Amino acid sequence: MARVNSLLLLALIACALAVITAQHHARKAFTELENEQATSSKLATELTQLQIEQGTWATHRRVEQVASKKLGMRAPDAGATLVVNVEEAR
Repeated sequence: MARVNSLLLLALIACALAVITAQHHARKAFTELENEQATSSKLATELTQLQIEQGTWATHRRVEQVASKKLGMRAPDAGATLVVNVEEAR
């Protein structure tokens, strides 16, 4: 009888250790999940801000200002413009 009780006690201790280990791994995984979700949220916010900034920098007015001020470009005169018909070019 003492032998059976000892065996059951060892089994109980092993199960208790297994439960503790499983809970530790579950808590660790949950913490990692929360951290990754926070990182994902920050990156989504940054992506939105970058898309807004890209839209601002790529507006027609902005491109025209940079082309004229920094590159010295200007719109061609109407007389210097040549319209090519695609059907005739083939």
